[in-house]
Amino acid sequence: MTTTLKFKYDVKDIALATQGKQRIEWAGREMPVLRQIQDRFAQEKPLAGIRISACCHVTTETAHLAIALKNGGADAVLIASNPLSTQDDVAASLVADYGIPVFAFRGEDSATYHRHVETALDHRPNIIIDDGSDVVATLVQNRQAQLADIIGTTEETTTGIVRLKAMFKDGVLSFPAMNVNDADTKHFFDNRYGTGQSTLDGIIRATNVLLAGKTIVVSGYGWCGKGTAMRAKGMGANVIVTEIDPVRAIEAVMDGFRVMPMAQAATVGDLFITVTGNKHVIRREHFEAMKDGAMVCNSGHFDIEIDLKSLGEMASEVKQVRNFTQQYMLTNGKSVIVLGEGRLVNLAAAEGHPSAVMDMSFANQALACEYLVKNQGSLEPGLHSIPEAVDKEIARLKLVAMGIEVDSLTPEQEIYINSWTVGT
Repeated sequence: MTTTLKFKYDVKDIALATQGKQRIEWAGREMPVLRQIQDRFAQEKPLAGIRISACCHVTTETAHLAIALKNGGADAVLIASNPLSTQDDVAASLVADYGIPVFAFRGEDSATYHRHVETALDHRPNIIIDDGSDVVATLVQNRQAQLADIIGTTEETTTGIVRLKAMFKDGVLSFPAMNVNDADTKHFFDNRYGTGQSTLDGIIRATNVLLAGKTIVVSGYGWCGKGTAMRAKGMGANVIVTEIDPVRAIEAVMDGFRVMPMAQAATVGDLFITVTGNKHVIRREHFEAMKDGAMVCNSGHFDIEIDLKSLGEMASEVKQVRNFTQQYMLTNGKSVIVLGEGRLVNLAAAEGHPSAVMDMSFANQALACEYLVKNQGSLEPGLHSIPEAVDKEIARLKLVAMGIEVDSLTPEQEIYINSWTVGT
């Protein structure tokens, strides 16, 4: 493919654009809410003149968010938030067919990833869309002179929200941040149903193992853990949950799962899935206790949930046994199988969340950007929730697209529910 593009980009192969465009269009069939936002943005241009740098998983679904931003008048660039999550044909199509600068390719090394983060900041963004808050953290630490340009940021990962809270606590977050992650139409659906389905999809594609009858250990029982455990149980697995939070632990028990420390679970698990957002959830003493052939994978944001450095030190040999599947032969004679290099298995070995669920997540992202622009100068630094009215409107649009109707309150019910003088 020959192009006459006049902007810079960094993708694997621009000739993949035709295939990418077909896949982007296919995903759009399941994203009616974001399509309506794209159409409105094209008419109203609420982001006109706004520079946006987005650090996201470069997938068919993210493509529709990028298109919405451009339709809204934004000058947007896109980089990858994970080295193994980029779909190279999608990146090529966004560049060639939609005129959106993309700096991402599957398998980029750490140095390239950090160079792309710097490229995103070289764009001098007014708004940062972040997955994991690496761009914001780099800005705060190394680009203080650019803080005056920032209207705000949006964040849709649990890991990123934790980092933003830490930044605010330390007094370095000097601008508003929209907490997209905790919008009801994001975490109830994206985290639970999206992560649940796509995680098992990645595991099955990487291994082709039968999950029924397996003992699967899910580490973390937040919304992602709930969805993963629920889907694994539905596939016939015996599910164990490990937790540090007593409330979540008892919830897992009430949901019908066994709960125990990782040290105990390590001795009986066939497959381990981390979804905590924390560091070294599975580490040296757990690898030593595992059964021969135990499989481990991660569906949290970063690959540090599994202590791969220690595992490598324990191994006498590491070999690729299938796509996205590495076997570590330990000096004690046992083996541990790592899926997707410890990165997000649903994106490393599969295609990420289904389009239908990302429709709501990316609708939140697009509307959060619009909200930041409309309220520029009036929002205090720190985390801000997605307005309830926006959350409910996204849910309403989704129901309409699904052909589902719901009840509405009668006048009498309106009075009753809003009154303190009317008793039982």
